[in-house]
Amino acid sequence: MKIYIVGAGPGDPDLITVKGLRLLQEADVVFYTDSLVSEELTAKAKPGAEVVKSSGMALEEMVAFMVERVKAGKMLVRLHTGDPAVYGATMEQMALLKKEGIDTVIVPGVSSVFAAAAAAGAELTIPELTQTLILTRAEGRTPVPDREQLKDLASHHCTIALFLSATLTKKVTKELLAAGWLPETPVVVVYRASWPDERIVRTTVEGMDEAMRQAGIRSHAMILAGWALDPDIHGKDEYRSKLYDRTFTHGFRKGIKP
Repeated sequence: MKIYIVGAGPGDPDLITVKGLRLLQEADVVFYTDSLVSEELTAKAKPGAEVVKSSGMALEEMVAFMVERVKAGKMLVRLHTGDPAVYGATMEQMALLKKEGIDTVIVPGVSSVFAAAAAAGAELTIPELTQTLILTRAEGRTPVPDREQLKDLASHHCTIALFLSATLTKKVTKELLAAGWLPETPVVVVYRASWPDERIVRTTVEGMDEAMRQAGIRSHAMILAGWALDPDIHGKDEYRSKLYDRTFTHGFRKGIKP
């Protein structure tokens, strides 16, 4: 007995994987996070499939529902927003399902961090500038381990992607500045990346809180911060990869001497 945990992608129903869509169309039961997954996607379920929203249920109710359906011989797909591996709250579901003798198969999806980067036209790792991306969240009602405080992570001065932090922008600004970030460090905030009502706010560390306040963004937003988000980065010749440099030799191309 098993269920399929499928990453539904960031919002656009076309951004589910081919495998995820195939499983969705084969499922007898589609159980989805209705506050975050597009109904255009769940509408692709096969005729007669049971399509059920989960946002009003507590963990035990969700697991009981899945156990009942699977033990009745139904093929069940659990649709999670983005990619299930990042802030997906899947571990606790899997733990309880395992106690019931039910295995899980995870199908990855497109995370909102990459949909946000695409919307911003940004590459998050720029040669000679930053080669590291940190995915994290600001500390709010859900605590963050002491060794993962934002100020400490930000001390690396690489690109940072902040999930679930749109209501904590004053704290984010304070932590980044405390880590030595310049007030003018670029920030891009993407609200509901890939959805029809997507909005992009380009600002700075210092101006982030006010810019988001004026835009009315306090939920469903990805915050991308760092110099990789510089709107003028494309015109700076010093940041070029060696991969396509005509003098760079690799297994498929001989370099040309300058």
